[in-house]
Amino acid sequence: MYSRVTRLAAFAACLLASTLIAVAQDKPEPQKHEPGRFDFYVLALSWSPSYCEAAHERNPARVPQQQCGARPYHFVVHGLWPQYERGFPRECEVPAPRLNREIVAAMTDMMPSPRLVYNGWDRHGTCSGLGPQAYFDAVRKARTLVAIPPQFEQVKSPLTVSPAEIESAFVAANPGMSRGAIAVTCDSRRLSEVRICMSKDLQFRDCPEVDRRTCRRDTVVMPPARGGQS
Repeated sequence: MYSRVTRLAAFAACLLASTLIAVAQDKPEPQKHEPGRFDFYVLALSWSPSYCEAAHERNPARVPQQQCGARPYHFVVHGLWPQYERGFPRECEVPAPRLNREIVAAMTDMMPSPRLVYNGWDRHGTCSGLGPQAYFDAVRKARTLVAIPPQFEQVKSPLTVSPAEIESAFVAANPGMSRGAIAVTCDSRRLSEVRICMSKDLQFRDCPEVDRRTCRRDTVVMPPARGGQS
């Protein structure tokens, strides 16, 4: 009896091992992302007061002072992200080519944190197929091509607005942009980002997958830019 049970257990173990090997052989290899092979960009513009307010709520002692200090940032560049029509590449070169400190320093006017600049390069810039200077030149050009609606340039008290109204304001301020080229993201109550899709030559273009991820709340709050947290 014991030998029969032993033989059955051994047979079951062999069968399981064979199944696992077969599954492993059939499983596709992780996708390898090649620099420069993508379909379009997303320019992500973060509403800095929301970021600073959320950071203050999490831990007042660790609020990043460069972004949330004396200078009243409004919309800041979170990144220029290469995208596929479905999905996106990330970290296409590991380790990433090192960034020149002069490039980092030059970008902090619109990306107000060296860490944000470094992370943007490591995660997204390496997928652009561009060198560091050319990539950040593209980031700056993309940002300058987007006009911020005037009603969002000087927000001095909390502004409650619908995601649809934000999209409409950006479309009205930017000829050639459609509602299908923009998505608004949010946290539990605040505006987080406005994400704008652009072609490789930085023309506005529609992007159905990105557009579907827009905030579904009826309204969001845009905290005022007040130069830091008290």
